[in-house]
Amino acid sequence: MRIVDNSGVTGKLWDIFCRVIDNYGDIGVGWRLSVGLAARGQQVRFWVDDPSALAWMAPEGAPNVEVRHWTQPIQTEGLAPGDILLETFGCEIDPEFIAAYADWTRARGKKGLWINLEYLSAEGYAERNHGLPSPVMTGPGAGLCKYFFYPGFTATTGGLLREPDLAERQARFDRADWLQQKGIAWQGERLVSLFCYEPPALADLLDQLATGPQATRLLVTAGRASAALYTCILNKNRLHPSWNKRELLSINYLPQLSQHDYDHLLWACDLNFVRGEDSLVRALWANQPFVWQIYPQHDDAHHQKLEALLEMLDAPPAWRAFHKVWNGVNSLTEGKASQQPRLPNLALDSWQQVVTSAGQQLRLQDELVTQIMLFASRHL
Repeated sequence: MRIVDNSGVTGKLWDIFCRVIDNYGDIGVGWRLSVGLAARGQQVRFWVDDPSALAWMAPEGAPNVEVRHWTQPIQTEGLAPGDILLETFGCEIDPEFIAAYADWTRARGKKGLWINLEYLSAEGYAERNHGLPSPVMTGPGAGLCKYFFYPGFTATTGGLLREPDLAERQARFDRADWLQQKGIAWQGERLVSLFCYEPPALADLLDQLATGPQATRLLVTAGRASAALYTCILNKNRLHPSWNKRELLSINYLPQLSQHDYDHLLWACDLNFVRGEDSLVRALWANQPFVWQIYPQHDDAHHQKLEALLEMLDAPPAWRAFHKVWNGVNSLTEGKASQQPRLPNLALDSWQQVVTSAGQQLRLQDELVTQIMLFASRHL
C-alpha cells in the first residue's frame, strides 16, 4: 500500500516507542501508526518492550518499518536518533535516548519534535489539550518541547487511525468465504464476536443468546475472552445444566488473529463485543452494532469516559443501558449501589442506525496519520 503524501514531511525517520501493557491494545495502535506512516514514505523504527505479539498480529511485517526490541538498558550503540521522537501513551522513553536525541538535533542545527500520542477519549479535555506544547526545562531533554497529540472524534482533535484503502478492502470482503476458510460451519445464524475482559454480565449475555429468539453463533477471540467464557460456561453447566437446552447458541473459539483478520471478524459479524481502544475504532469502521467494554480504572474514571462516548454517538437509551450493565456501572439507590441489573434485550436495528450515522460523520474527518504528519510539518 503506497499513498501520496501531501503533508510536506518527506523522508523523515520516526522513532516510535511502545510498552505492551494491556493485552496488546497499545502495540496494536503503535503498529497501525507505524505502518500508516511508512505507507506515506516515512521511515519508522518501532521500539517495543515485548514484540512477540507481532508474530501473529502482523506476521508479514511492513516495508520501511524496523522493529526494535526495547530493552533495559536500551541498546543504541552506533545508532543515530531519528528526526521525530514519538512516545505512545506516556510510556517514558529512556533518558539516555532522549539525551542523545537532544544532542543530535542541536548538533545538526535542527529543531527537534517530540510527540506524546495520548489515549483516545470523547471527553472534552481531548479537544482542549490537543496539540499543546510542554517545553522541557531540565533533565536530559532540556531545550526540547514535547507536544501532546490527542486522537479523537471531532475536527479539533487528532482524528482516528484509518487506512485509506479500508473501505475498498471491506467492499471486497466475502463473509461466507472467510468463515469457510476459518473452518466455521455457518448456516445463516446470527454471528456475534466476543473480545472482552471479564464482564460481570457475561453469564447474562449467554442466557439471552441461548433463549433466542434466533439462533446465534458466538465467535470468541483468543486470550482473556476465551478464558472468561470457558470459566463462565463451566459454572453455568454446574449450576444450570439445561441453560442451552434448545441449542440456539453455538460457540467457536478462534485462534489469535492478525490485525487484518480481526477486521474480517468484525465485518463478518452482526454484533461485535469489543474492548479497549484499538478494537473500538475498528468496530466503528466495521459499520456494525457493537458493545464496548472500557478498560477499568481503580477510581472509576472509566465510567465518565464511557458516558462521553455514548453521548458522542447520541446512543439511544437501550444501548446506553446495555453498555452500563456490560461495564458494571451500577445505578445508585438512596446513596447505595443497587444489585447488578440484567442486560436489556439486544436492539440491533436501532443500534445500527446510530453506528451508520456516526461512521459517516467520522469518515469526513482527516484520519490520524494524515493529521500527525501535518502536525509534524508545522513544527519541524
